[in-house]
Amino acid sequence: MKVGMRVLRGGIFATLMLIALPVAGAVTGLLVASPVSAQSVSSIVVEGNRRVEAETIRSYFKPGPGGRLDSGRIDDGLKALYETGLFQDVKINQAGGRIIVTVVENQVIGRVAFEGNKKVKDDQLTAEIQSKPRGTFSRPMVQSDAQRISEIYRRSGRYDVRVVPQIIEQPNNRVDLIFEVTEGNKTGVKTINFVGNSAYSAYRLRDIIKTRESNLLSFLGGNDVYDPDRVEADRDLIRRFYLKNGYADVQVIAALTEYDPDGKGFIVTFKIEEGQQYRVGSVNFRSSIRSLDGNSLANMSRVGVGSVYNAEAIEKSVEDMTIEASRRGYAFATVRPTGERNFEARTVSIVFAIDEGARTYIERINVRGNTRTRDYVIRREFDISEGDAYNRALVDRAERRLKNLDYFKTVKISSEPGSSSDRVILNVDLEEKSTGEFSVSGGYSTSDGFLGEVSVSERNLLGRGLYAKASVQYGQYARGYSLSFVEPYLLDYRVAFGVDVYQRQQLANSYVSYNTKTAGFSTRLGFQLREDLTLQLRYSLYQQEISLPSQLANCNNNSLSSTFNTPAFANANGVDLSSTNGLGCYFDGEASLPIRKELAGGRTLTSALGYTLTYNTLDNNKNATSGLLVDFRQDFAGVGGDVSYLKTTGDVKYYQPLVADIVGLIHLQGGLLNKLGSDELRMLDHFQMGPQLVRGFAPQGIGPRDITNGTTNDALGGTMYWGASAELQVPFWFLPKEVGLKGAMYADAGGLYDYKGPTSWAATGEVGPYGLQYSDSRAIRSSVGVGLIWASPFGPLRFDYAVPLSKGPNDRTQEFRFGGGTTF
Repeated sequence: MKVGMRVLRGGIFATLMLIALPVAGAVTGLLVASPVSAQSVSSIVVEGNRRVEAETIRSYFKPGPGGRLDSGRIDDGLKALYETGLFQDVKINQAGGRIIVTVVENQVIGRVAFEGNKKVKDDQLTAEIQSKPRGTFSRPMVQSDAQRISEIYRRSGRYDVRVVPQIIEQPNNRVDLIFEVTEGNKTGVKTINFVGNSAYSAYRLRDIIKTRESNLLSFLGGNDVYDPDRVEADRDLIRRFYLKNGYADVQVIAALTEYDPDGKGFIVTFKIEEGQQYRVGSVNFRSSIRSLDGNSLANMSRVGVGSVYNAEAIEKSVEDMTIEASRRGYAFATVRPTGERNFEARTVSIVFAIDEGARTYIERINVRGNTRTRDYVIRREFDISEGDAYNRALVDRAERRLKNLDYFKTVKISSEPGSSSDRVILNVDLEEKSTGEFSVSGGYSTSDGFLGEVSVSERNLLGRGLYAKASVQYGQYARGYSLSFVEPYLLDYRVAFGVDVYQRQQLANSYVSYNTKTAGFSTRLGFQLREDLTLQLRYSLYQQEISLPSQLANCNNNSLSSTFNTPAFANANGVDLSSTNGLGCYFDGEASLPIRKELAGGRTLTSALGYTLTYNTLDNNKNATSGLLVDFRQDFAGVGGDVSYLKTTGDVKYYQPLVADIVGLIHLQGGLLNKLGSDELRMLDHFQMGPQLVRGFAPQGIGPRDITNGTTNDALGGTMYWGASAELQVPFWFLPKEVGLKGAMYADAGGLYDYKGPTSWAATGEVGPYGLQYSDSRAIRSSVGVGLIWASPFGPLRFDYAVPLSKGPNDRTQEFRFGGGTTF
């Protein structure tokens, strides 16, 4: 039995060996013949390629050590070929000890065309898509291009746009690509709602945001078109508005948008949590820098105890204090404001903490996206440069300045780590926008009649940040032209230098009997002392002359012996001397003596130096609702030229929101003209006042006036004036905010006195009853009235109806006044 078992076991073993050996040999043969370990790049065979060279395809397979390809590297090559976008399909096989790469190339685009696009030009769409003529056709790329075209239309408010790509097969593996566009209609904002607002009405908040509701005149603007980016920016505008007005806990939780298919527009709803309004309880300054006393920076603070909490004022205080500390040699000083709320007293105790910041330097400033604007135009808005200490407050100031240039659609400054831990890189990302403007303007006023203007301007001339404008005006009573040029950085200093060349002609009308023609130029230097305080220095040189119809200037000899009094002249002209009441040459009308004297003197040259100091805290320069605007001017004439005087004027406007969106306005103004030396003052240099001082009076209807019998009784002007006005601007709550209408009720008072021009003229011999006779009443002029203010798409329009309550004996009234114009 044992022997039998051994034989059996031996047979089984032999059988297993006979079976196993061929199998093992086959496995060994597979391992030896495997392409992953046996092949090199030179053994790759490429098939199916037409345009792409075989060697180019082989280059995507990167060999490992020893020049061999393993399975991982072959797989990487396969992926790389697909990523090129050149091939529809790639297959890899092994045959006869070689690697065979079979490719199916993508088609080539013959042409790219657009159909149905009327609102967006072909050139703009071509620049935005990736598919190009003679480029490789890729279906994923085409779909991406269709989405991009749709996005362009959505940005212009056309949300129901449809873009369908059509592919037309052509010989030689080519295709034509056609994008069929169905533009659809613009999708506007039908309604803007505010939820949670109690301190400010929806009417007031609509003034803050940029998005507008659609109305009949929306086609003249564009802010009624739904734009999600604009809506998101509006959230920040609302938040900043509340923070500026004391609501430190405010949150604009969401801006919800919902499409209304019935109204075919969007409903935008802003959800607000206002919190309570705070005032400043205390302001303290603490410095951890031993040699820097925090209280020494107190005069840089714009925050006062008892005032309404203002986050914007705090930000500017931080900025000013940081800059002052840097100026004193503390380049790394940082100012951090902290506030502790007292909920019961509704106050915030503010502490400005001045600490020594991290010693971080600016390694590099990268400016990106400026395709037109020169690099230095952007860099000069920074108060810091490469190698300086990093200061976040100064970076924020530079970003704000770049936005205020209005050269760019978007401005964003970000930072990233530099080459070491104490280095930082600033990236300035910009998107340029058009800065040129061609405009045609038209308007009408009761004083100047109809007026038209054509102008061409450029805010960023040659990409150098220069401003230039040329304009031509032609109107019923006013004509002329002007050329302006401004260099905002004179000699690389933050000083604006400007030059103006102009010619103006004012024609005679129902308010003045003479024509004036003025030609000259002026230069100016502007200094930004603070964000709310500016100083302008100027020099003006201009030549002025007047002209008259002949019948208003024919009294050039002694009127008692003039040929105009002779019977021969009377008979020839059908004049009854007995009916002229002894007027002599005045019988046919005569201009006032100062005017005729100016006419006889010919052209007058004025050379004047002046300055203007302006303080401006208005919340909106075009449609102010709060803030103060103070303008103080002085001009000294006599630096050469034919005339000399000192003219001083002041103008103060104070806006204050009252209740229910009613805005109060107090307007004070005054002026004084002083004679210098022995030269008498010209009538043309006197102040001429009318409705700009007291509404309800005609242009040049207030103040001293020629009352000489037989003359045109021209206004002579005065050397001193004052004016005061109180006005309430009331919104029409029953009308949509976007209509832009509001009413006004006002009361004006003022006066113009002290004519100090010529009263006699030796050349005419006009003495006694034939000299200048004029009235110069000290009466206070006053009026009350109502107005209609329309911030229309056609430009600002204003209608006023005022009733004079008191006036001088020879003043001229005009109860209705209209003025306005537009650019289109």
